[in-house]
Amino acid sequence: MTQQVDLTQFAQAHADGAVTVDVREPDEYADGHIPGAVSIPLGTLGHQTGSLSKDEPVYVVCASGKRSESGADLLTRAGFDSRWVDGGTAGWAGGGRPVVTGTSPS
Repeated sequence: MTQQVDLTQFAQAHADGAVTVDVREPDEYADGHIPGAVSIPLGTLGHQTGSLSKDEPVYVVCASGKRSESGADLLTRAGFDSRWVDGGTAGWAGGGRPVVTGTSPS
């Protein structure tokens, strides 16, 4: 079963440099994403796992947590140590944490 983390747990992991994958659509990502998060839309995630390492946890985010749970489940089945972030980008931003716009992770 894929591990769920709350925003506080994720914030600590993010501060420590955690790998973060944003599974929202490209336009959602460009409108505002967590700094450092890599954009891999959920519909293409299964075909793009080669860019991720199985040597460290992968935190999966979306807008609120629904797509990220599906994405993390997919990664777990593929052999990754994945966690989905409950509250997602909306909760992250709503908590006053930084977001960046555009297509670049940072």
